[in-house]
Amino acid sequence: MPLRDRFHPPVSDKHSWDEVHGGWPMMIVRDLFDILPAGYTASPNVHLGPMFEVDVSTFEEDKAARDAFDRDDGAVATAPRPTLTLETDLSESDEYEVRIFDEERGRRLVAAIELVSPSNKDRPESRRAFLAKVEALLNREVCVAIVDVVSARQFNLYAELLERHGHEPGADQLSPLYAVTLRGRKRAAKPSLLDIWLYPMAIGDPLPTLPIWLSADERVLLPLESSYEETCRLLHIR
Repeated sequence: MPLRDRFHPPVSDKHSWDEVHGGWPMMIVRDLFDILPAGYTASPNVHLGPMFEVDVSTFEEDKAARDAFDRDDGAVATAPRPTLTLETDLSESDEYEVRIFDEERGRRLVAAIELVSPSNKDRPESRRAFLAKVEALLNREVCVAIVDVVSARQFNLYAELLERHGHEPGADQLSPLYAVTLRGRKRAAKPSLLDIWLYPMAIGDPLPTLPIWLSADERVLLPLESSYEETCRLLHIR
């Protein structure tokens, strides 16, 4: 069955994109249950970035804290002024992922399957945060699979990852929809290697099967199609 465009009509008229994103990780875990070797387990992780509003009481608390810097009347302990105060974005991004652990090595994280959300692509700081997470996992020799079916935003996170590592992506690597498996390999006294398995996708096409590496010489093949279809079936998405 084909990949649907859940970010535009007619599907978006009846279903929110996060219905599939929220349910898909558990269906992936269900598939992994049948294919992971003994000693490995998988679990879903869905974490939504905070949605908040600043109300009057919060503003008053902030103002009181600022005033404490400006007076020394004995009522409050004098605090040193900060050297510099900047406006910045420290909010957390959405996470839709599946984690695979090696139970025989102290529940060591060995692989992560990341489903890209719109908030991972909407701003430069969000994209940097997502790629920093991917790079941190790769540096720990955790296999990372990125699945991007967000048709509402054309930015390609995988292409930016290549550019960050000094590689100019070719035309065949710029599809806005894709799945990719990444595996970092460290070498003694030599630069590390990054192995890549890229699968461009398009609306209307079947989803690919991804190699997921559990160790240097052990991998499983994860079919995205079956878990995606089961998620859509349960949500009555046609």
